[in-house]
Amino acid sequence: MSEYAKPLPVIQPWSKKFWEAAHQHKLIMQKCNDCGKLVFYPRKFCPGCWSANLGWTDVSGKAKVRTFTITVAGVEQAFMPDLPYVLAIVDLEEGIRMMTNIVDCKSEDVKIGMDVEIAFRDCTDEISLPVFRPAKQ
Repeated sequence: MSEYAKPLPVIQPWSKKFWEAAHQHKLIMQKCNDCGKLVFYPRKFCPGCWSANLGWTDVSGKAKVRTFTITVAGVEQAFMPDLPYVLAIVDLEEGIRMMTNIVDCKSEDVKIGMDVEIAFRDCTDEISLPVFRPAKQ
């Protein structure tokens, strides 16, 4: 794999399972074993009840675009070859909201309410980033 020039996530002990699953092209979320709340981004404590009793669960990877912007300029040098790119907020079927990129389509084709699905970009031998692409019909 070639050298990846963009910033990468810093893996913390409480986010390690998320990143390991992403590297296997699998989307998982934390779930509070006390109140049942799904949690994203990975944390040490449930934001609903403050319990540290968090586990992990698979999620579908199916979502809808809630909002987005098309980035055309004003980025770090490492991101310039990607311009224009879509930065979006998507709502997963399970109720989790994620910030992500929309890939594998023209930026002008992205619409609010558009059905999208999880995809992964392999960046290094250890890190794969979750992104979303138009859902297959």
